[in-house]
Amino acid sequence: MQRRSGASCDISVVIVNYNAGKILPECIASAQQQAGQIIVVDNASTDNSIAALRDAFPEVRIICNERNLGFAAACNLGAQIADGDHILFLNPDCILKANAIPILLAAVHGTDDTGMVGGLLTDPDGAEQSGGRRAVPTPWRSFVKAFGFSALGDRYPNLFSDFMLHKQPLPDHPVEVEAISGACMLARRDALEDVGLLDEGYFMHCEDLDWCMRFRQKGWKILFVPDAKMVHYKGYCSKSRPIFVEWNKHKGMIRFYRKFFRHQYSGILMGLVVVGVWLRFVAITAYYLLSRLLRRPGLRHD
Repeated sequence: MQRRSGASCDISVVIVNYNAGKILPECIASAQQQAGQIIVVDNASTDNSIAALRDAFPEVRIICNERNLGFAAACNLGAQIADGDHILFLNPDCILKANAIPILLAAVHGTDDTGMVGGLLTDPDGAEQSGGRRAVPTPWRSFVKAFGFSALGDRYPNLFSDFMLHKQPLPDHPVEVEAISGACMLARRDALEDVGLLDEGYFMHCEDLDWCMRFRQKGWKILFVPDAKMVHYKGYCSKSRPIFVEWNKHKGMIRFYRKFFRHQYSGILMGLVVVGVWLRFVAITAYYLLSRLLRRPGLRHD
């Protein structure tokens, strides 16, 4: 990663766009007063969002891909041209609250070994979303959650705890976590250069978990910062293609499990994990298809 000659700023914001429509300008406006540079990487959108962006925000640097390269690859393109000492990867459906970025910056420099931080993601009604603070969803933890055994977590926390931490009381200060959400990840440049860019083998989903694992393997801490607040209109860019999203999510899950856990599980157990992932995908796909079928006018019963 090399900056332009002589170019530098405190923070660059990288936003990957895919048909974010009217919410993209809202995202940029919320970040513009808090960051020195904003970069939008467009993954071949078809909704005219980039044309509208050029008129409204001429100072924003835009990269237009001829095809959808996926989230990780697009993030990497933005990072490679970023001038900031810190890089914030922000989803286009996130609207930052006032001072969210300065609060994240203060947290990332709280200790020398903090490499990446994430903020509090909320629904429009203010409720905390899942994913902003979490433990790594190992195959065992995913099994526990899928079959409802996380209800036993209060009695046997070491065995049945839920990897999603949003149900726990909200802390009043930054806390170390195993993983944060890819919707909002602020990394120090020196930490990013040490760990490396996102794994482009993921098209969408799980690349954030992969990155968090690699940060921690390199000895960098990851913090959840509850005072850095933002509203996340989750799934805004992907709601029109739910099966495509689920395919890539489950494909990413298998890549993640094999990459980091294949040495901890026997071949048979890992095979069962893979089968379980694809059975879950089949079940979700069947649900979407059935729901779509029942919404057809001729099949509705009033």
